[in-house]
Amino acid sequence: MKNLLLFVLLLIAVHGCNPDRSAKPTISSHKVTKTLEKLQNRDTQSVIVVAHRGDWRNFPENSLEAIDNAIKMGVDIVEIDIQRTKDSVLILMHDATLDRTTTGKGKVSDTPYDSIKILHLRNGCNIRTIHKVPTLEEALLHAKGKIMLNLDKADRFFEQVYQLTEKTGTTHQIIMKGSKTADKVKEMYGPYLDNLIYMPIVNLDKEGAIEQLALFLEELNPVAFELLFSNDSNRLSFEAREMLEKRSLIWYNTLWNTMAGGHDDDMSLTNPDLGYGYLVDSLGARIIQTDRPQYLLDYLRERNFHD
Repeated sequence: MKNLLLFVLLLIAVHGCNPDRSAKPTISSHKVTKTLEKLQNRDTQSVIVVAHRGDWRNFPENSLEAIDNAIKMGVDIVEIDIQRTKDSVLILMHDATLDRTTTGKGKVSDTPYDSIKILHLRNGCNIRTIHKVPTLEEALLHAKGKIMLNLDKADRFFEQVYQLTEKTGTTHQIIMKGSKTADKVKEMYGPYLDNLIYMPIVNLDKEGAIEQLALFLEELNPVAFELLFSNDSNRLSFEAREMLEKRSLIWYNTLWNTMAGGHDDDMSLTNPDLGYGYLVDSLGARIIQTDRPQYLLDYLRERNFHD
């Protein structure tokens, strides 16, 4: 009996030190792979959902907890904003100042990170919370293998961001974006474009928008375009759909009423077919960034546009 007990203990020790490396990937890592495949394959059978600043209705915007809750909802991408401190630390923050979203005051660029890391984040009701300001490196490590991240306001620090994504092994999970012309993007970011996703932002209200779309398609063949237009009187949204069909996915924002012709979250709360549905059915949107991710997910699932 004593020898049998020793044998069992030995087996436990051996298996405990040698975990099963053939275990299936987690649901989260599968989510990253699946979203990447949809982007790379220009999948038009489903709609990718982007949570603006994470789930900021339940946690402070741009917090790790807001990212986590968006993941739990089942979104495909989380959008976060980047600012840089006085001592060149990249942090998650939308505003150029600390005043609105933290217990601090002043410009981020005038404040060293040591003074920012002791602050508390405020929620959407301006109430102090227990949550702290994450660095970009912390956020990348936190999201690694779990969710794709769209980095807004980050192209100003492109090289530094890229170095961090390489350091953390998250380059494949990142979508960078900006409003620069195709020529400028090639000139400034050319060496990086084979390794990460760059999405052009094109404002259809501006002169030469269709020409810019054509140049990007010819020069860079992006997986997606973020399109903006303020009013339905601008019919270029239909021309853009025709031009980009089967070539690039179309991303629209439903955050407020001047970003997609008024077909925003507020309209969708009243009539989702006129809001989200119009963007999907009439304008070919296959990526939607929203401030109401759960509501959008429920709508898309009812229509079999999301799993």
